[in-house]
Amino acid sequence: MASVLKSDEVESFRQVLVDLRARLRGDLDQMTDEALRRDQPDSSGNLSNVPLHMADVGTENYDQEFTLGLIENEQGTLEQVYEALDRINAGTFGRCQECDEPIARPRLQALPYTRHCIQCARELESRG
Repeated sequence: MASVLKSDEVESFRQVLVDLRARLRGDLDQMTDEALRRDQPDSSGNLSNVPLHMADVGTENYDQEFTLGLIENEQGTLEQVYEALDRINAGTFGRCQECDEPIARPRLQALPYTRHCIQCARELESRG
């Protein structure tokens, strides 16, 4: 099954995906360092021997959990980018994996790593 896009369009999407992959990798590295406090000698940031207030500890924990949630989302997106690059290499990029119909160019431009046309995406989302 051949791609529904012209070769120059596919190459344009490949470059967008490669750039997105590089940005996501950098973001993930930075957020992971922040969440794990790798670059700080004391993860709490407390340089004195005075105990932290419980509210400070709670805020720090919330920030760390929030960052870990962002990391999880970014990793999922990065995985989808890799899958889209694989579809380009396989010649199936631009086709819905559910119904095998072409994915609209505006949708690909907005989400170049998408696997589904808008109709199938809506149906899949409504099913949960």
